[in-house]
Amino acid sequence: MNKRFLVVFIILSLVLMAVPAAMAQDDPIVITLWRHTSDGQAELDESLAQIAAFNDSQDEWLIVSEQLPQESYTESVTAGALAGTLPCILDFDGPTVPNFAWAGHVRTLDEFMTEDLLDELLPSAVGTYQDDIYAVGQFDAAVGIYARESVLEANDIRIATVEEPWTLEEFNAALETLAGLDEFELAIDMHTAYSGEWWPYAFSPILQSFGGDLINRDNFLEAEGVLNGEEAVAWGEWFQNLFQSGLADPTAADDQAFQQGRAALAYIGNWAYPSMLDAWGDDLVIMPPPDFGNGPVVGGASWQWGISSTCEHPEGAWAFIEFILEPENVAAMSNATGLIPATASGAALTENYAEGGPLNIFVEISNAYSVMRPQTPAYPVIASVFENAAREIALGANVQDMLDDAVDAIEQNIEDNDGYGF
Repeated sequence: MNKRFLVVFIILSLVLMAVPAAMAQDDPIVITLWRHTSDGQAELDESLAQIAAFNDSQDEWLIVSEQLPQESYTESVTAGALAGTLPCILDFDGPTVPNFAWAGHVRTLDEFMTEDLLDELLPSAVGTYQDDIYAVGQFDAAVGIYARESVLEANDIRIATVEEPWTLEEFNAALETLAGLDEFELAIDMHTAYSGEWWPYAFSPILQSFGGDLINRDNFLEAEGVLNGEEAVAWGEWFQNLFQSGLADPTAADDQAFQQGRAALAYIGNWAYPSMLDAWGDDLVIMPPPDFGNGPVVGGASWQWGISSTCEHPEGAWAFIEFILEPENVAAMSNATGLIPATASGAALTENYAEGGPLNIFVEISNAYSVMRPQTPAYPVIASVFENAAREIALGANVQDMLDDAVDAIEQNIEDNDGYGF
């Protein structure tokens, strides 16, 4: 009996001694994450809450996050890549994804993506480069035209719908009618108080609706003919007239003209809805962008998540990305930020974007009209060049000359970088 007791005691002792070692071996693997600090605190707070929820939901991975200033975020990622200090998970502004993919900073997500997930996601929430997927997002944004129903009805102006948007002729006529009213200083606020990405995001879709584009998407090597051709010049002349005739302000000092009743219409995105609702309540109407001849267009892609090429545990990184794409988390981010849920199942869980909700029209607009900003590493240069050209055109510069100069600058950059892989 004593010998048996001794044997059992030794076995139990060995088991108990092994428990700490086993627990140490089961410590979660750390997955590092970088994200930009958001314009609104709500987005950052919700993102941090979802990181904490993921960590609490399982014990295999531990996400450790760091927030970097949005103004210098892209430069920080580039510097981190050069120094070999990139984390496993990063977020990117959608149009910059091809540049990071071309530079080799991020890996493809093709092995993780499923057909079911792709079917769920808005097309504009998927970041690609040369047909490979490198990033996916929880949300997107879209622009539309805000108006007051009472103003439209009083002036016999039709309320446009996604199924039947305004034509160019209808839009022009509405602008002229509204400009003739003593009630308003401007027919429309085009939000020229904004700078940077707003200009290509908001105004190149109008160019595309006219039939032009920022670059030839058949080869991503040329802008000649698409950015300075007949259709592009027609866009430039219409755009210039909008400001030179006083229908809109080319150098607006603020973004409150519609809310304060100084402008009859506003061309802006879904993120502006809270302030618009506060100003006009039930009188507020949201309409899609007009059809300028080749169908309405809105820009696609907002901030998205990807995995660095140096990540040692991409399966852990993907586990987190998959977690935040669950319907409840997509809906929570939308509720916190007001942005468009990237999945249909997420949208269904929100009050604003569910079918029948006041912002469901933006889901319809995104699905029907969204065109990705050119998915080329040259996009940051294209965007900067286009902003400069559009600003000068709005101020009265020669349209053809500005577009020709833009083409030269873009094609020179592409040539200097050996075509960016195209």
